[in-house]
Amino acid sequence: MRRSVFQAVIACAVALVSTQVLAKVEVQAGQHKTLGRILVAKVSEEIVPGDYEALLKGIKANPGKFSRKIVMLDSIGGSVSEAMRMGRLLRETAFDSLVASTGVCQGSCVYLLAAGRNKTVRGHVGIHRPYYNGSDSVHSTSNSVSRASQMAYFKDMQASADLLEAINSTAPQRMRVLNASELKRYGLH
Repeated sequence: MRRSVFQAVIACAVALVSTQVLAKVEVQAGQHKTLGRILVAKVSEEIVPGDYEALLKGIKANPGKFSRKIVMLDSIGGSVSEAMRMGRLLRETAFDSLVASTGVCQGSCVYLLAAGRNKTVRGHVGIHRPYYNGSDSVHSTSNSVSRASQMAYFKDMQASADLLEAINSTAPQRMRVLNASELKRYGLH
């Protein structure tokens, strides 16, 4: 059953990619032969201001009941504040999260992964401390999120408080790829 769900998600993702070129946030409804209606959101590339609105618009454009809602993640991260807004929306609308075997979820993408009710990781998940004001990041001003709000976010998503410590212990210019036991320990799998 799980394999057929994964295959349906991949089929929807292929349809998403073939209909639009290099969009960052895409949402599309599909029909699975055994599951019925499913809704797939795909977040790729860099997370930037405006992605929350694109996600919300895509969800609103696909009303009705779905047997599964899945967000496919293949993102290099970006704005922490935007990722947290998107993550709250994904949680409120009952999405599961998936990093496919060909995908990566790094940096602020981890906030979206944490938001999934159920999480499946087949690809790579990487963490690092965000760039903050005064840094060399183009989006540094959008990443000014307090430690307390990040802790509250991970608590709301039922992720381990240790996840934020692991994120903050990795320099912004480095990437720490999490192994299977770390994903489980941090509540990301």
